[in-house]
This record gives sequence, C-alpha cells and structure tokens, in this order.
Amino acid sequence: MHLSAVALALVLAGSKVSAHTTMFSVQVDGADQGDGRNVYIRSPPNNNPVKDLASPDLAYNVNGGTAVSSFVKATAGATLTFEWFHNTRGDDIIDANHKGPIITYIAPFITGNGAAPIWTKIAEDGFDGATKLWAIDKLRSNGGKVSFVLPASIAPGQYLVRQELIALHEADAIFTANPARGAQFYPSCVQVEVAGSGSVVPGENFNFNTGYTYADPGIAFNIYAAFTSYAIPGPKVFDGAAAPAVSSRAVVGLTTPPAVLTTLSTVTRTAEFSLATGPGPVVAHTTRTARPTLHIRAAK
Repeated sequence: MHLSAVALALVLAGSKVSAHTTMFSVQVDGADQGDGRNVYIRSPPNNNPVKDLASPDLAYNVNGGTAVSSFVKATAGATLTFEWFHNTRGDDIIDANHKGPIITYIAPFITGNGAAPIWTKIAEDGFDGATKLWAIDKLRSNGGKVSFVLPASIAPGQYLVRQELIALHEADAIFTANPARGAQFYPSCVQVEVAGSGSVVPGENFNFNTGYTYADPGIAFNIYAAFTSYAIPGPKVFDGAAAPAVSSRAVVGLTTPPAVLTTLSTVTRTAEFSLATGPGPVVAHTTRTARPTLHIRAAK
C-alpha cells in the first residue's frame, strides 16, 4: 500500500517531536574541542526548530542573544567540523524524513541576538541531483558531523559562526498560512576566535529576518512533488575576496586625504566619493556600509 503525499505529510508531522536536533561540539582540523553547549556554543534550551521568519530567534535560536564564556580557537583556512545530535551524542541526529540543506554563515562577534544585517554565507550544501541525497542525509550518514573551511582570507578577530539545518518535510505549506506547518530552521551559533594573516572582514551584510521570505523557492518547497534541483536560500557563498577598493578618482580639497582614506577603509565595505562642483565643502559619502554611514567634511 502506498501513502498519498498528503497522508505521508501527516505521518511525518506526527513524528516531528522525535525528530529535532541541536549542536553538540566543534572540531578544529580534526581536534575535538569538547562539549560546547553553553560553553562556546550559544545553545538553545531545547532542540526545537524556529519557523517564524520574523522572529529574532531565526538568527541563532532561543537564547542566542546571550553570549557564552569561551571561544573556539582556529586559524583562518582551518577545517571546522560541527557535530549535531538529537538527544544524546551519536544517536539518530535528526529524523531521516527531515530532508533539506545545511548552510553556514559568519559575522563579526556581537553580544546581541544577531537579528541584524551582519551575516556572510561561507558554505552551503543542498540537494545532489545525481545521488538524490540531501545535505541532511549526508549529515546523518556521517554521524552528525558536517565540515567546512574557514576562509583563509578573513582577518584575525572574534566572530560568530552560524550553521543551520532547514528541514523541508512540512515546507509544502508556509508558516503564515498554516502555523502547524512550514519549513523548520535549526540554527546554532558558535563563538570563534580567528588567528592568521588575513585582512578581509566578510561583508555580505545579510539579514535573516528580511533576506529569507516565504516566497523563497528554497523555503516554500514541496519535497513530495517531482523535482530535479533545489535552490538554496540566502546570498551567494563568500568568495574570500576583499570588498572593492576605494575609488581612485582624485579627491580635491581635502587637507589630509591619506588619513581620510585610512579611516574610511576601516569602517566601510565599499566607498564612493563625489566631488562638489561649486563653492562649498567636499563631501565623502560611503555606501553599503557595515556600520553607520560616515560623512566627512573638509574645510573650504
């Protein structure tokens, strides 16, 4: 006897309580950093998912806005392995019916809840059309472990590295239309202190609460219908390159342009200068900044 798609969806919905997952630990180049829950991982109180795209918990789950005491130490270019589990380490990880992608982001360290335009995607895995395997399938077969490379070009400092599993077994309906269904997000956030000689601060400035929408084909997705591909939600994966350099057009009228340019380079991702064409001050205006827009005025 074959279950219809609707009947199968109802069966899966009934099993969702036993299917949840959360993060246990991190390895750095194969070295286990130990149980990281509430130590270097901003762990939620349970393994439940987030489904409301407007919730600040979407960034790194419930209690994610509470910083923890430690940082995982890693050098830029290292391989990090995040380990997930269901109830106990090494168990079934997440229900086999929870198909979906695994996506990893990075942001400069903050103590808040991460519901802000600070995130850059550094790794992703979705659906393999050749093998018909999802990233979550591979996670289960690998004992709950998923690895990615910390970009070698990023500057030393303290960061938040967020990894999420998106379970699509109920994503044939969207949460706002039916709160009992919708894509399930399992985000977890690790505090990482990066060493190395890189100089790039990733600057995609992605905001989960506005960048993920219910119209996104990677979020509203019916895994029970026929398909051959899957569009992973979010921005493109960071290529490791620095943001475009400050425009080389001459800036006339500034008394100390080198100092101005140095200041601008430390606070902006992309800067564009415009020159006043008539009497009055020259204004340097920044766009797509990672921090509040900076305006600098020079004397006439």
